Amino acid sequence: MTEPNIDAAPDLAFDLRALPKVSLHDHLDGGLRPATIIELAAEIGHELPSTDPVALGQWFRDAADSGSLPRYLETFDHTIAVMQTAPALRRIAREFVEDLADDGVVYGEVRWAPEQHLTAGLTLDEAVEAVQAGLEDGMAAVEDSGRVIAVGQLVTAMRHADNSQEIAELAVRHRDRGAVGFDIAGAEDGFPPSRFAEAFTYLARNNFPATVHAGEAAGLDSIQSALVDGRAVRLGHGVRIAEDITVESTDEVDEDGVPILDVTLGPLAAWVRDRGIPLELCPSSNLQTGAIAKWGEDILDHPFDMLYELGFNVTVNTDNRLMSGVTLTDEFELLVEAFDYDLDDLLELTLNAAEAAFLPLEDREDLVEYINEAYANLAE
Repeated sequence: MTEPNIDAAPDLAFDLRALPKVSLHDHLDGGLRPATIIELAAEIGHELPSTDPVALGQWFRDAADSGSLPRYLETFDHTIAVMQTAPALRRIAREFVEDLADDGVVYGEVRWAPEQHLTAGLTLDEAVEAVQAGLEDGMAAVEDSGRVIAVGQLVTAMRHADNSQEIAELAVRHRDRGAVGFDIAGAEDGFPPSRFAEAFTYLARNNFPATVHAGEAAGLDSIQSALVDGRAVRLGHGVRIAEDITVESTDEVDEDGVPILDVTLGPLAAWVRDRGIPLELCPSSNLQTGAIAKWGEDILDHPFDMLYELGFNVTVNTDNRLMSGVTLTDEFELLVEAFDYDLDDLLELTLNAAEAAFLPLEDREDLVEYINEAYANLAE
């Protein structure tokens, strides 16, 4: 493994936004348009830090840049406040899909916690149905514009609540009506997946897939619990799996004079890599929340490239587009500039995500074929 060279970023002669993308880790309540928040807040009398869309967007980004996950999560008080009625959820879900499509996303999974959207009288099922209606509105609008996109729901339970079994049953109940998977989110440290073992057992018995937030605000024990207790088939973030990797300098250099590093994987890291368990990495978010503080505060310090070079099944994601002020295109550009990635790298990262999608095999194969053809056309 060699160290990245930020000065050697390739000159990609096309707009990265045109590349077909797959988004696996993107929160509905973290992807609202500032203008929409302002309009909906005015309707319910909710006070915001600003009523100017540009200033409000900047406020969210500043809060996300605090380096604290708890402070990062505080920003959701405002977005969740305007997501309590069926019309609001439907509108936000539709705009969510349209914004993904505008960024080149052809398949996405939107995660959100229905239990946080009941203060105005909605039931859990009504909330899921409202979001699904919005997703279908968005997909239809994208199709009418001559483009393609498919989006499924990841029904999420909040770790600090005691509703995981009820939410797991909700997810399974809607498996043929838009729900494609289950997740737990919220404060990771102190709320390991083992606390929700009954719900994960229920999901496993119903053959319903789970991705678990792990390895972001907590370390290796959280990842271990996600895999064992949560039966996770993907890891939400998972970036701290790098804590189980030892990197040492050697006296050797490669043909370009770059120092060669000696890398040793611990048992958990080896398990995750060798079995191809997908990591839903979110580069900008990881910087903002301090998830990579052990390694540094800059994108060059992020273990993304190390994990990629070592053969981990890494995918690129945004986490919360509003809070981080990013799109999936922005995340690709960040990685290209930092780690000298070329078109082949971007294709591999995108195919990793396509193959990790919570879709039937045939649909995943179709998605992979679509992406390969699009990249081949760009290469020509």
